[in-house]
Amino acid sequence: MTTPFPTPHVTLDVKGVSCPGPILSAKRLVDDLAEGEVLLLVSDCAGTESDLFAWARATGNQVVGADKRPDGSQGYYIRKGTADHPPAQADLDLRGVVCPGPIVEAKRLLGSMQPGEVLRLVSDCAGVRGDIAGWADATGHSIIATHEVATGTYEFFIRRGPNR
Repeated sequence: MTTPFPTPHVTLDVKGVSCPGPILSAKRLVDDLAEGEVLLLVSDCAGTESDLFAWARATGNQVVGADKRPDGSQGYYIRKGTADHPPAQADLDLRGVVCPGPIVEAKRLLGSMQPGEVLRLVSDCAGVRGDIAGWADATGHSIIATHEVATGTYEFFIRRGPNR
């Protein structure tokens, strides 16, 4: 059986530690990793998820996956310093907006941007992940990166096409 998550180089089990302890402990270990290496952080603190995704965005690290553990804890796979996209010129946070809203709003904002500029779209709509690639292909835009920034919430980096 294969796992969709990368094999961790280091595992840190902080079950029983309350926030911000899990993030502070993870930071110390991630600092010692080589770029691209992965830490598996195992935590049962309810605040870890939101703290972790915010910390990763602010530091250039990436949460590449999360999974629920049989004991009720959560495992987070953190890759050190691998920004796989250029900085975005515009942000569109559409959490709570259902499809086709995220794509309609992305189309509207991209229409006002210059060719080659990048839009960061955040959405928790259940259908957006399946719809956005086809929409981008059909409109001449390109999805240059996709990240799950929280369980069921995705961040898409969309480069505006030349003729749209």
